[in-house]
Amino acid sequence: MGTENPSVPPHAQSAVAANEANEPHSRANPRTPARPRAYGVTHENIRHTTRFTVIGNHLAQHPELSLVAIGLAAHIQSLPANTPVDIKTLATRFPEGRTRIAAGLRDLETHGYLRRECERTPTGHIVTRTISCNQPKAPRHHTPAPATTPVPAPDSAPTDKQPTPTAPETPKPPETPEEHSPRRKPRAPRKKHPLPPVPQPAHPSPTLLQQATDLLATLHREDPRLLLSACDTAHLAPGVAAWLQHDVTPTAVRHALTTDLPPEGLRRPAALLAHRLTTQLPPPPPFRAPAAPPPVRHPLQNCDGCDRAFRAPEPSRCADCRAAASGPSGPPDNSWKAP
Repeated sequence: MGTENPSVPPHAQSAVAANEANEPHSRANPRTPARPRAYGVTHENIRHTTRFTVIGNHLAQHPELSLVAIGLAAHIQSLPANTPVDIKTLATRFPEGRTRIAAGLRDLETHGYLRRECERTPTGHIVTRTISCNQPKAPRHHTPAPATTPVPAPDSAPTDKQPTPTAPETPKPPETPEEHSPRRKPRAPRKKHPLPPVPQPAHPSPTLLQQATDLLATLHREDPRLLLSACDTAHLAPGVAAWLQHDVTPTAVRHALTTDLPPEGLRRPAALLAHRLTTQLPPPPPFRAPAAPPPVRHPLQNCDGCDRAFRAPEPSRCADCRAAASGPSGPPDNSWKAP
């Protein structure tokens, strides 16, 4: 009874068990290799001939970058050179907002796909250059090897017609990355804003304006940043003359213009001086009424009656002699009385 009877028909297998047996990596046999599923992505690729950008899978399938960062990197790499890619410009272009765009740019900078470098322009301004790297792990400033022109080997078999000898082509120098970038349009000269107006003196005079010009021309001795041009000095001289007319000494004017200057570099020192001359102008001196003229001091005269000296414009009698001559009931003496 313990011997198996091979003639016994096998039991019928259920449909569920049959499906599990045919399924890859089934529970019945986990070692069965997996087969590709039929519901994944299907690519329908058409070769690009114009307006395309090559993106590496190391970026498109980066395991640590967010989808926003990957999209920003692909967008930045597709832009032409010298296109602004700051946060404000990107937030205007995309609906993600400044916070998410700033976080994506920081992730790209952390993983080497973006690099920001500060440079000083010939005019003295400091600007930030954004450099997009399509292969962060590749060595920087890679120069491609110059292409050489292949020389055709001579044919061993003789021919009836000999080819016409041509001059060897000169190998072209390797193209630099700058040749691929679009040419920069020449920038228009920056319009220089006029200097703020300054106070004007009530009664300008050549001597006063010359004194103000000399004061402005020596301000660089106090601070080298206050070296003014002739045009700026001519604009500021009336303002200094107005201060001098307000009874302010040249030393006080110099102190007001050169003290408490900002520690950083002065972009336009003439504009700062014009602002100080206008906002810190002291009030005019109070009005002073002209003093009364001193009393007239007449010369000494000798009295014709008593020969006593007294002051009078012309020779006559003194007040005592006039009073004695008129008497208590006499007519009043209308002659001049000395003060």
